[in-house]
Amino acid sequence: MSTIFDGISTGWNWLGDNIVYINMLLAIVIVFFERRDSRAVWAWLLVLYFIPGIGFVMYLILGQNMNKDRMFRIKEIEDEVNSQIRKQSEEVKNEIDMTESYEIKGYKELAYYNLRSSGSVYTEDNDVTIYTDGHDKFDALIKEMEQAKKYIHMQYYIIRDDELFDRIKEVLIRKAAEGVEVRILYDGMGCREIRKKQWRMLRSNGIETAEFFPAALKKAHLRINYRNHRKIVVIDGEVGFVGGFNVGREYLGLAKKFGYWRDTHIKIHGSAVLALQIRFMLDWNYASGHNLFLEDKYFIQERLPVGNTGMQIISSGPDSKWKTIRDNYVYLISHATDHIYIQTPYFVPDETMLDTLKMAAAAGVDVRIMIPCKPDHPFVYWATYSYIGDMLQAGAKCYTYDNGFIHTKGICVDGKVCSYGTANFDIRSFQLNFEVNAVIYDEKVTEQFEEIFLKDIEKSTKLTLHIYNNRSVLIKLKEQFSRLLSPIL
Repeated sequence: MSTIFDGISTGWNWLGDNIVYINMLLAIVIVFFERRDSRAVWAWLLVLYFIPGIGFVMYLILGQNMNKDRMFRIKEIEDEVNSQIRKQSEEVKNEIDMTESYEIKGYKELAYYNLRSSGSVYTEDNDVTIYTDGHDKFDALIKEMEQAKKYIHMQYYIIRDDELFDRIKEVLIRKAAEGVEVRILYDGMGCREIRKKQWRMLRSNGIETAEFFPAALKKAHLRINYRNHRKIVVIDGEVGFVGGFNVGREYLGLAKKFGYWRDTHIKIHGSAVLALQIRFMLDWNYASGHNLFLEDKYFIQERLPVGNTGMQIISSGPDSKWKTIRDNYVYLISHATDHIYIQTPYFVPDETMLDTLKMAAAAGVDVRIMIPCKPDHPFVYWATYSYIGDMLQAGAKCYTYDNGFIHTKGICVDGKVCSYGTANFDIRSFQLNFEVNAVIYDEKVTEQFEEIFLKDIEKSTKLTLHIYNNRSVLIKLKEQFSRLLSPIL
């Protein structure tokens, strides 16, 4: 035993003696061998310089970028091949449809970009239901699952082993016993609290499961980057769910730390469900090795129109050539003429988005941004507060939501178009996580979202430059430090 302790002691001593050289080596790797944003480079260099020991550990957990191309090369190839199969048969027809569509008047260039860059087909036969409360969302989800006849495809970033998942499991096990195909795709880090025997129990009851980016050493996740942040459910190809709610009791407002949980999820009927289906299948193929595209039964070709809402399902991630969701946000902001409403738990924009928002506010566009009044991730929260200060100085109206915790991720522009889904307004969502959003080209649906936003203002505190400029020295220090780290948060 003493030999083991002596070995550990010797190792620590060696690390302490050589930490300067290790930092120099990491600095060379970061600067010369990794393709990073310059702000991220400087942020990592500051971390390594000022806190060399802790900075080294932080880099191992947060900063590794070198294997990304190798890790996701297969996924990118599969995504491209599978999407091209669907895309080529739809593209010509879709361009004609978009040319003739009234719904996307004024946003055709954006719709074309989404089609050409990521194969996001535009459809306008959809019906959308909005959920802002966890009880309502999960009641609706369970009701739809109860009616499943063919399959249930479920994908979440976080699944807790609690009373909410117990309700869902009971339905899934029963539907599997009836012959319904059930698949659950979960993120390895987001679901790290669930024991392996829980997944084995589900598989023994006929439910297929797949883990996205599992830990290398049991539950020891050395990376928090490249997480699959998507939340998608598709039932029989007829109904789909997408939005911000994960599966856990806190999303029902039952966690004392957060109180009421204000989020947004949408239920979709119509052709856009197929796009959600394809997104799920691409991720499932990568995680499980089982190519669902070989089975035509998952693609419904004929369906009766159930609505008249135009939309595109867009996605992005570290395997994407384009920052599609971020580019959509920038386009919508830069083309706004009257107002922009944004709700997000994390507001850490990159330089392009920040400048675009500040220009819109300075030009007289009514820019309103709503963030939480309490942090769930302190560094991200204080970085958010710092950027909110920039927006206040540019003339934007900013609010902190006081009725619990707001986790909604979305934007509404000019009462005409909106985008809601899983992507926050932060660098992590734009570059490091796998995300999915619905871009909705519909005045009625956008007005619904805007009415919800205005009601949320009644439960919020309006920040002013006077309030912001009189914040404490401690808050200023937290902001400054967190902002320096913002490119790597």
